[in-house]
Amino acid sequence: MAAAARACRPPARRGRRLPALWLFSDPVRLPDPRDAAAALPRGAGVVARGAMPVVLAGLAQVARRRGLALLVGGDGRAALAVGGGLHLPDRRDAAGVLPFLAARRAGRPGAVLTLAAHGGARAAARARRLRPDLVFLSPLFPTASHPGAPVLGPLRWLAAAAALRRAAGVGAAALGGVAAGTARRAPRGAAGLAAIGGLAQQAVAASPHCLR
Repeated sequence: MAAAARACRPPARRGRRLPALWLFSDPVRLPDPRDAAAALPRGAGVVARGAMPVVLAGLAQVARRRGLALLVGGDGRAALAVGGGLHLPDRRDAAGVLPFLAARRAGRPGAVLTLAAHGGARAAARARRLRPDLVFLSPLFPTASHPGAPVLGPLRWLAAAAALRRAAGVGAAALGGVAAGTARRAPRGAAGLAAIGGLAQQAVAASPHCLR
């Protein structure tokens, strides 16, 4: 996947390029991503969703040691506490958003803001309102996180990504079913590639209840 990610075009924030390769954790499928994060290439990113405090603290150490970007899912105060960015889910509530946004406006280093999106007018309006640095647009391919769920596929993914760029000037990274066997089919216009099982060394459970 790392080779495919090198063909992506990640955006820059405050003069620095965001990662082109992202590992996502999940409290069911990958509750402890520390080993997987330690195996990522330098300069990659990690989105910690639902991580226990001890796991998040350890993950922050791994990120500093390996030069990884760290985002915390759905908790702005936790993101600020570990010096990371904030990832806002699409269909779940988030806490501590206003303090994080205030720190981001003040120019706090590492205060990257990303959104989860699944395409459509609602996603475009949300991106226009929040002005994130990056959107994770999913699912690109069939995924174990949501078995049987409709997928965008490369062409519809590109159309949805173009709508986000027109609405908010933001790039989209591809998530959902991205793995070694599918990464080469990811749209070339993607701003990055993201995965759970595709980047985890350990066994990853399949569950229809993965965070969105």
